[in-house]
Amino acid sequence: MTWITRIFTLREKTCILCGKKSKLISDTIKVCKDCLIEKPDEALPIAMEAHKKSKGKYGLPHEPPKNKNGLKCGLCANNCIIPPNSYGYCGLVKNENGKLLRLAGTHDKGLLEWYYDPIPTNCVGAWICPGCTGIGYPEYAYEAGPEYGYYNLAVFYGACSLDCLFCQNWHYRKLTANLSPLISAEELVEKVNRKVSCICFFGGDPSPQMLHALKVSEMAIEKAKEWNGIMRICWETNGLMNPKIAEKAFQLSLESGGNYKFDLKAWSEPVYKALCGASNKPVYENLKNLGKKISERKNPPPLIASTLLIPGYVDAEEVEKIAGFLADIDPEIPYSLLAFYGAYMMKDLPPTSKKHAYECLKAAKKAGLENVTIGNIHLLGDYY
Repeated sequence: MTWITRIFTLREKTCILCGKKSKLISDTIKVCKDCLIEKPDEALPIAMEAHKKSKGKYGLPHEPPKNKNGLKCGLCANNCIIPPNSYGYCGLVKNENGKLLRLAGTHDKGLLEWYYDPIPTNCVGAWICPGCTGIGYPEYAYEAGPEYGYYNLAVFYGACSLDCLFCQNWHYRKLTANLSPLISAEELVEKVNRKVSCICFFGGDPSPQMLHALKVSEMAIEKAKEWNGIMRICWETNGLMNPKIAEKAFQLSLESGGNYKFDLKAWSEPVYKALCGASNKPVYENLKNLGKKISERKNPPPLIASTLLIPGYVDAEEVEKIAGFLADIDPEIPYSLLAFYGAYMMKDLPPTSKKHAYECLKAAKKAGLENVTIGNIHLLGDYY
């Protein structure tokens, strides 16, 4: 079904709690944003039914488990305490007869797909990336402009620490379910050559497989030294990393000329949890902690953020609060607002409208951020 067709099929839905009618209420979540914020004890259990369906397809818990008789994983900020003979939230860790078993995400086996992405890329951070713009030349870039002829080694990890109902990369779940393909850190670093100037870890999310990602990063940086090369390390993450691991990842980006991008889904915890399945408190704690270090390298900026503008749920009010949080850390933090289009279990909402996007842009600047952009303006719609 094309977007043009969906213009005519988009229908009004009803919040099953307050009775409000709107085309911007998702049939999947079943409740409106107002009810999530004002009546979280009633609204959240309704929204979480969708996560039971999503995670249940793969036999995984619909929330990070907190079993008092379980084993603590600790690799990401969800801090799963996994019951006996059960899996953690990401599906890569199992409590097998009282022993924690990591099925992937270790030095010798990363669950991932990879490819060479020609520079300049279309990644979210391209507008402030040394490889795409020449920012930081000559220390962090080969050219004063785009590094034509060079590549980003794009590493797509096959698991996630969230369960976003709107996920545009939802197929990572198939990798989790099949535990394939697996590749060791050493095998992945073999793909690094003189024409690779950066590595970007995304997915899914790198947070459940950071042992693997950190090893790859360290080895790739050392390998590039053989030809006095540049090797920027970048992260596109929801920010749910173990705090100590997040610091290690950020330090690698800081030293290499890369960046650490936080994907900030929402400000209000009930809205975030309804959309993504887990709490966002650790995300903002990590962001505040890493923000203390960004003055160590202002150019290129080592920390950036983005927010997907989900109609009906992530509006100017949410964006203004996120932007205010960022501005309190540093008003120069780059912030990209991204257009939503229906995917996975939330195909019943329209693409972000131009009106919605520019309201959010205005709100972010009002909150004090100086470097805000709409990242994929070509996806914006006109019709709500």
